Amino acid sequence: KYLLGYFSLDQSGGSWFLPSLMLTLIRPTMFPVLRNEDLKEMLESNKESLKLEAMKRVVGLIAKGKNASELFPAVVKNVASKNIELKKLVYVYLVRYAEEQQDLALLSISTFQRALKDPNQFIRASALRVLSSIRVPIIVPIMMLAIKEAAADLSPYVRKTSAHAIQKLFSLDPDQKEQLIEVIEKLLKDKSTLVAGSVVMAFEEVCPDRIDLIHKNYRKLCNLLVDVEEWGQVVIISMLTRYARTQFTSPWKEGAVFDENNEKTFYDSDSEEKKGQIEAKPYIMDPDHRLLLRNTKPLLQSRNTAVVMSVAQLYWHLAPKHEVSIVTKSLVRLLRSHREVQYIVLQNIATMSIQRKGMFEPFMKSFYVRSTDATHIKTLKLEILTNLANEANISTILREFQTYVKSQDKAFAAATIQAIGRCATNISEVTDTCLNGLVLLLSNRDETVVAESVVVIKKLLQTQPTQHSEIIKHMAKLFDNITVPMARASILWLMGEYCERVPKIAPDVLRKMAKTFTIEEDIVKLQTVNLAAKLYLTNSKQTKLLTQYILNLGKYDQNYDIRDRTRFIRQLIVPSEKNGALNKYARRILLAPKPAPVLESAFKDRDRYQLGTLSHSLNIKATGYQELSDWPAVAPDQSVRNVEVIEPVRNLPSSHTSSYLLNIDNCLIIDVLQRDLYVCYKCRCINALFCGISFCWKNEHTHLFHSAQR
Repeated sequence: KYLLGYFSLDQSGGSWFLPSLMLTLIRPTMFPVLRNEDLKEMLESNKESLKLEAMKRVVGLIAKGKNASELFPAVVKNVASKNIELKKLVYVYLVRYAEEQQDLALLSISTFQRALKDPNQFIRASALRVLSSIRVPIIVPIMMLAIKEAAADLSPYVRKTSAHAIQKLFSLDPDQKEQLIEVIEKLLKDKSTLVAGSVVMAFEEVCPDRIDLIHKNYRKLCNLLVDVEEWGQVVIISMLTRYARTQFTSPWKEGAVFDENNEKTFYDSDSEEKKGQIEAKPYIMDPDHRLLLRNTKPLLQSRNTAVVMSVAQLYWHLAPKHEVSIVTKSLVRLLRSHREVQYIVLQNIATMSIQRKGMFEPFMKSFYVRSTDATHIKTLKLEILTNLANEANISTILREFQTYVKSQDKAFAAATIQAIGRCATNISEVTDTCLNGLVLLLSNRDETVVAESVVVIKKLLQTQPTQHSEIIKHMAKLFDNITVPMARASILWLMGEYCERVPKIAPDVLRKMAKTFTIEEDIVKLQTVNLAAKLYLTNSKQTKLLTQYILNLGKYDQNYDIRDRTRFIRQLIVPSEKNGALNKYARRILLAPKPAPVLESAFKDRDRYQLGTLSHSLNIKATGYQELSDWPAVAPDQSVRNVEVIEPVRNLPSSHTSSYLLNIDNCLIIDVLQRDLYVCYKCRCINALFCGISFCWKNEHTHLFHSAQR
């Protein structure tokens, strides 16, 4: 085992980032275990090597999850060290504990401010990170100034850190929103791929409704997308999905004609009746809409699961229906990953498969359950197979289900029986086959399988009770052997609901229940009372005394629900002077025809949430969830995304009496060795001389040769 040293905390996605150049492995046998007092002595010594060794140990403690806050005073003294490696480790420690030890951190704030001017980009970034971690309102102006300076830094890594600091400052003081938006607007113009993802994340946290900031940068973000780091790709794709739903018209309009692909989705009619009607205008996709789809398509090959899932949800919500199937193979590929990844991907596929079965039907075998799958994975695969079932493949799926019913996983076997019931409901051709198969399961040794079969048969019989009275009789014969309360209650409900179809069997079942009423579960007792009431109304000669006996037992039951139900039933069915009016309606109340239950997928309503989000996974609106807006009826002006390109100045005159606008791209291609360096009077930064004009790289202003000091 090794301890990790020389690592820094990066806020990319809130995770630890270990630069390979700063990663050192320390063997525990190299150093004995030291107490905090020994580490303090080492940190306060005059030798840099001892301090560095102590900081490695301290950071190692943090990596192992141990508390090292007692060392804060000793560590913070070394923040001004000239040793770069030591300073990096000190900043790692301060980022971790600056929020807890705010008072001590404030004493070193001047050191942090000086470090913001350090020549080393990692030190500048670390100083800003520590400064933004000190969550004290009094230093908000200092943080704001530091963020503005870092946003104009030469290093893209520092600019990236400033974007992260924006989110921290906004959570500390929301009143700074307007100033932070100005910084975000400036960073959105940055051409570095390192900055793009971070600034979009800051945009989503601070001002997600300011779509106008994205207009000028939309095409740039689309083009940079492939080169941005994976975390940034996920953030940018999510933001662009919301942006596209507000700026482009729907490609899903009925009767739309895609001119770009020469595909027609309706038939031209030659009838004379339609000659006078206005023909549907062809749908022409906005070039920027197509740009987004085209530039995200290569990311389906990404090794990162989150990126693939983000592109899949973008195509699902933005692409024309005939193009959505592009994402199918990539999603199926993700099923080879870890079970945590499989769970999220299968949830999204389950939602997709309800609306578009054809997408995943060719890959049906990929959703077959394996013995090594966890129960929640098995259940999701079962859900998808049920959604994909149709007349052509139902026989294959039912054969697969027959195997699943024999599974040792009881919860999965029960879910399979429910899936069989759904298939029987959705596909009328196999209803009888499924019912017969479920009846055979009633003789299974497993009580869970029998109970679930009874519940599903009960729901299926409600759809066509006249044709299956034999099944009801068969279930009555098995009643004594069934012990699961829900199954017993379901059989009693069936006996009561269709008691007129089994007039000889129902009274006998009630007689058996009268014997065991006091030891039954509450749900069984309630259904027994209901059965007694229905038989009293339809066959009072045989069941009058039995009904009175059961009502007397229920009257003194320990459960108040059963006592209340018993009193209500007695007043409803037994005529008396007080309740004569209510007794007339007893049949209409208890024997009213009931609608058959609809067996639906649990994922039917999840499409109201954006795919790939926490809200979709939980099927409830999570905090911070932003709903996708509806497509606009008329597309907004697309010229807002046009960017003015300033042509580079050519044939500059030799005279230096006036300043000229210089295109920075022309400066970037000049060999650095051929430049003379100058110091800008205005901001004291180093800049280069090009064609007699001194261009300030930091603040992007242009000076004449005579206004710069060599």
